Amino acid sequence: MLLRAADVELTVRPDQGARLASLRIGGTELLRQGERFGSFVMAPWCGRTGYGRFRNGVREHRLPQDAGDHAIHGTVRRREWRTARADATSAVFTCDLADPWPYEGRVTQLVELAEDGSGLDLTLGVETTGDSFPAQAGWHPWFLRTLRPGGPEAVIGFSAAWQAERGPDKLPTGRRVEPRPGPWDDCFHMPEGVSATLTWPGELELTVSSRSEWVVIYDEQPEAVCVEPQSGPPNGLNTHPRLVTPIDPLEISSRWTWRRPDVS
Repeated sequence: MLLRAADVELTVRPDQGARLASLRIGGTELLRQGERFGSFVMAPWCGRTGYGRFRNGVREHRLPQDAGDHAIHGTVRRREWRTARADATSAVFTCDLADPWPYEGRVTQLVELAEDGSGLDLTLGVETTGDSFPAQAGWHPWFLRTLRPGGPEAVIGFSAAWQAERGPDKLPTGRRVEPRPGPWDDCFHMPEGVSATLTWPGELELTVSSRSEWVVIYDEQPEAVCVEPQSGPPNGLNTHPRLVTPIDPLEISSRWTWRRPDVS
């Protein structure tokens, strides 16, 4: 599905997890290409769930350990989603939660391009259609490190109150540490809301923002960098459970805005 506004083109693949497969601004691609990349939805958990286990009250559940010892990035990123509504600049997609997630529910993604082509709004909702359960939601965008062969590399700018210390098992230890220099595969806490800027000097500046307080930043691969707003930290089903109930769904939103240098 192709959405357009001004000189911006956004391709969404409902058959591949409602993934944002391409974002082109003035003909320039911003997202790494490939079925694993673009920007995919993480739900009903984000990042790693430790050893594939979580509790809901007294009940312990097990999830597939598809990242070494851990379960990673939820269950909906490889599912086919249904297109509920679409027009030239926006669309709504839904996906029912199913095995191996042990609870009935639904994930909804709203994608909206600004009509002047200046930005993109994303909204995720997680609701139950049965019992209450803990959940998380967020996005995992893969932004290209360079926008053209030989071009300048993206510079990540952000300010965080603290960084979650990562243990040898790649899970947060529970300790808060001062933000450290990269490379990162780390979660940061921003109590005033997520704000991180990617700058390709002389070419483009893109800001990822969210009212959520949690973001994972990943830049350990040469091809791309990731700024991932999410509703809780990695392993959050166990350490920061957010209960989704019939009267209290989970919702998270993120805004991407961009600015090109004035070349006049």
